[in-house]
Amino acid sequence: MLLIAKFFSLIRWKNLCIVLFTQYAARLFLVGRGEHLWASLTDRAQLLISLSTILVAASGYIINDYFDIKIDQVNKPDEVIIGRYIPRRYAILAHQSLNITAAVISFTLGWKVFVINILAMTLLWFYASIFKKMPFVGNFLVAALTGASLVVMAVYYPENDLLINIYAVFAFGITLIREIIKDIEDIRGDKKYGSKTLPIIWGLRKTKLLLYIFMLGFVCTVIAMGLALGNTHLNMAFIFLSIPFGYIAVRLYFADRKSHFSALSSWTKAVIILGIMSMVFV
Repeated sequence: MLLIAKFFSLIRWKNLCIVLFTQYAARLFLVGRGEHLWASLTDRAQLLISLSTILVAASGYIINDYFDIKIDQVNKPDEVIIGRYIPRRYAILAHQSLNITAAVISFTLGWKVFVINILAMTLLWFYASIFKKMPFVGNFLVAALTGASLVVMAVYYPENDLLINIYAVFAFGITLIREIIKDIEDIRGDKKYGSKTLPIIWGLRKTKLLLYIFMLGFVCTVIAMGLALGNTHLNMAFIFLSIPFGYIAVRLYFADRKSHFSALSSWTKAVIILGIMSMVFV
């Protein structure tokens, strides 16, 4: 039971639930508007899309921790699982098995979904092994892959692709901000093992300034897209989300400890969840 619990912790089951919740919310309230609720929930294609996405994400978390064992022993020693509870060779086997299963499932959904998932698997490997230690590239890649979890929905269900892609941009923007905040939080271990993240090469002050620029650009982009779509409910939802987002901006100004940035990371996750919930009203 302990190994099962540690495995679910390794694959970040809570984050996987958020991915599942996001995709099904998009299916119910963006794609399936006017459709019977049960028909949307029992849609076989949606089940396979979500299953393949979750398997790819889970394999990505495994390979990320596989390459980050030494760094995690500094940044979060109590949360290290690979090498302590799960042998490294078993972790790689689980990573490969999840990817193969996801590839087989996505192939049944058509070549577009298959290509998106294969690309995601490949980028997650290179992210964990190379790009994560590079300034900004890793942050951008994770944010893009987060947005891709909704883009794959727009590809398979083109009926409301513009509305889904607006939420994909939202997911991309807030995830990019969160990833940079996490880099600040993990600066100690990253610096010790040679990572060149933005906080390490730029320092805290310049990284905060970049975050404010991204925040402003993110807010302006999603509002402009909402106005272009002419959806009043969508605009109201994003205006409401600007309240907790503004709180994050204020807290960021005063943040200077690891605990502060950990709290900010949690707040950005809360904004993501609120954004998903806003799909109900648009």
